[in-house]
Amino acid sequence: MPFAPPVPASLPASVEVGLGSGGLPVVRVAGRQGSAEIYLHGAQVTAWTPAGGRPVLWLSATSRFLPDAAIRGGVPICFPWFGAKAGAPSAAAHGFARLTEWEFVDAQEAGDDVVLTFRLGDTPATRASAWPHRFEALYTVTVGTRLALALRITNLEPEAVTFEEALHTYLRVDDVRDVRVAGLEGAPFLDQLAGLTEAPGASEPVRFEAETDRIYLGTDAAATVIDPAGHSVTIEKRESHSTVVWNPWAAKARSMSDFGDEEWTGMVCVETANIRGDLVRLEPGQSHTMTAVLAAVA
Repeated sequence: MPFAPPVPASLPASVEVGLGSGGLPVVRVAGRQGSAEIYLHGAQVTAWTPAGGRPVLWLSATSRFLPDAAIRGGVPICFPWFGAKAGAPSAAAHGFARLTEWEFVDAQEAGDDVVLTFRLGDTPATRASAWPHRFEALYTVTVGTRLALALRITNLEPEAVTFEEALHTYLRVDDVRDVRVAGLEGAPFLDQLAGLTEAPGASEPVRFEAETDRIYLGTDAAATVIDPAGHSVTIEKRESHSTVVWNPWAAKARSMSDFGDEEWTGMVCVETANIRGDLVRLEPGQSHTMTAVLAAVA
C-alpha cells in the first residue's frame, strides 16, 4: 500500500496531495495566480510558476527523490546549520530539516493566493543530532503572482539556543554566463572558494565567469537576477542578514551525482539566509521568522 501522509481535514479545490517522484508525498497547488509543488520531504518547494509566466525554480533532472537524500533544486531548507557542522564531521550538510518529512497542517485560499503551512518539531532523531534542542518550525508557503516563503523557528528550550538557516533557492536561467545579480553592489563577501577570505564589495552586479560561492554578511538588500533571456527574478527578504550566491560551474557539476554534467548553465542560487556571524540567537520561548519573497520580472 502506498504511504498516505496525514493531511488537513479539508483542502481547498486548488490543493491536492498525491505521490510525486520516488513515491514521495507531494502537495500540488493550482491557484488562480500561480501553481506550485511542495514535497513533504524537507517541505521543499520544487516548482512555482506564476499564472501566464514561465517556471521560476530550477530542479535537476538527475535529482534523487529518496527518503534519506536531499532533493537537488527548488528551495531546500537549511536548518539548524549551514554547510558542514563545525565539530561534527559526520553530520549531514546543511542540517536535518531538508532530510526530514514535515507535517502538512493547513491550506487556505486568501484572495488569489493559496497559503500552505508545514510543521517540523524535534524528535528523538533530531535530539540525537549535532543540534539536540527542542524547537518548533512553521513554514508558510504563499503561492500566487509572487512566491512568499516564511520560516518561523520557536525555541522550546529553557535556555537560549543559536542556529543558522537558509532558503537555498535555485533559480532557472537561460545561460548563467549571461546573467547578472544586482543589489549586492558594495557589500563585502566571504569567498568560500578561497578559504572564506573576505573580499571587498564590487561596484558592479555579480557576473559569472567561473565557479562562484559567496557569502554576503550583514546585508538586508533585495537582489535581482537579471537574465537577458527573460527569466529575471527579484528576491526580497525580511529578518535575513546574509545572502549566498552560488553556481558550481562545469567541473563541480560533473563531480555531483545528482547534478547533470551540463545543467550548471541553466541555474543560479541566490539564498536568503542567517549564517556565520549573522546566526540567530533565541531566548527561551522566543520565535524568529525569516521571509523570502520571489517575483518574476517582466
